[in-house]
Amino acid sequence: MTSTTHDETPVTIAGDGLEARTREIGGGMSVLWVRVAKGTDLGPALKGLPDDLCQCPHWGFLTKGRIKLRTAGGEETYEAGQLYYWAPGHAPEALEDSEFAEFCPTKELEEVVAHVKAQMT
Repeated sequence: MTSTTHDETPVTIAGDGLEARTREIGGGMSVLWVRVAKGTDLGPALKGLPDDLCQCPHWGFLTKGRIKLRTAGGEETYEAGQLYYWAPGHAPEALEDSEFAEFCPTKELEEVVAHVKAQMT
């Protein structure tokens, strides 16, 4: 069995209003801790991925703030206290300072993290 805390999880992305921490947790899954500042739109960092959207599924819990999620089918807003599933094909934008924790397939998450990091440099 594996566990981790926010502070034990290594920072993989930092800057432009975004802090992401990731760690493989087992079973082909990773944990993703995210802090994002109000107004941060991840859409531009996802350009170049299929449909310019994140292709990794996420199962998570929004602990603080509000997130607008854009998909090919429209937009949805998520608020603190909600558990969620985000299917592949989305781009989040922080409507407020927000924090959330997610479980994601490691392979897909690593691909998205590498892409976002390359876009930020």
